Amino acid sequence: MKSHPATTTKLSESELDDIRTLIEQRSAILFDASRERFFSTRIREYIEEKEIAGGAALFELVRSSSTEYEALLERLLTQETSFFRYPAIYDALEKRILPEVQERKFWQNPRALRIWSAGCSTGEEAYSIAITLCDALKFVEAWEIEILATDISRRALRQAERGLYSKRSLQDVSLGQVDAHFTNTKHGFQVRPRIRKMISFAQMNLVEPVYVGKMDCIFCMNVLMYFSEERRLAILRRFYDALEPGGYFLLGHSETLSNVPMKFESLVIGDCRIYRKPVAAEPRAASVLLEESL
Repeated sequence: MKSHPATTTKLSESELDDIRTLIEQRSAILFDASRERFFSTRIREYIEEKEIAGGAALFELVRSSSTEYEALLERLLTQETSFFRYPAIYDALEKRILPEVQERKFWQNPRALRIWSAGCSTGEEAYSIAITLCDALKFVEAWEIEILATDISRRALRQAERGLYSKRSLQDVSLGQVDAHFTNTKHGFQVRPRIRKMISFAQMNLVEPVYVGKMDCIFCMNVLMYFSEERRLAILRRFYDALEPGGYFLLGHSETLSNVPMKFESLVIGDCRIYRKPVAAEPRAASVLLEESL
C-alpha cells in the first residue's frame, strides 16, 4: 500500500463535522473535542490509504455505502487491547468477585455464572476472563458458565472468534497458562476448545436496548468514552438493571463514575476500583454514591 505523509490531506472543519455528525447519527458514537486530534488524524490517514479525493468525497462515500461506512468506523474504533491488560482487575475477579459468587450460588441448581465483556474488541479480554475462571474456580465443570462478548466491530469479532494469537500477544500470559489454555500451531497460538466454548460472541451497539439477561459481572473497559453523557447514562442504567444484586461492574483504570442515579457501591481492591450493585433493595446511604467523575 502506498505511503503518504500525514500532512498531505487538507480537511476543513466543516468536512470533519459532517463526518463526525454522520457517525453519531448512525452509530451513536461521539468523537468529542477531547479526541479531536485523534479523529482528524485517523480521517486523514484513511483518506490517504484509500486514495480518496478529500473530506467531501469521503463523506459521500460512507454516506452511500454501508461497507465503506463500517470500514471507516473500524479504523476510528481500533483500540489497544491485550490479554490481562489490567492485572489488578483480574486479581479482584479471582480473589473478591468469584469467591462471593461461589458463596451466593453454591446451592443453586443449575449453578450458573454469567459475565458480559461489553466492547470485547478482538477477544483478549473475554479469553482472559475465561482463563481466570478456569484457574480460580474449584470444580469449574460444575458451573454453567457463559461469557457474553459483544462489540460493534464485525472484523474484530471475526478475529475474536478465531481465537488465534501471536506469541507477542501472549506476553502477559504466564507460561503455565499458555501451556494449559493454548495450542501452539504453525499459524500462532490457538485458544483451546474448553475456553472457547465458554464464550458467545455477538455484534452489538451498546445504545441498542437488547435483552441480555442477568449478569454476575460486567466488564466495560474504555468504551463509555465514545458516547455522549446522555447515552452514557442510559447504557449505565442498562448495565445496572442487568446485574444481579451483588453483581460487579468493572471499568478501565482511567474511568470512574459520579453523579449517576444508579447507586453502585465503590470499593478499592488492591490497585483498582470496582463497583458493586447492592444486595439489599433498601435505600442506600448517600455515602455510597461515587465521588469521581465519568
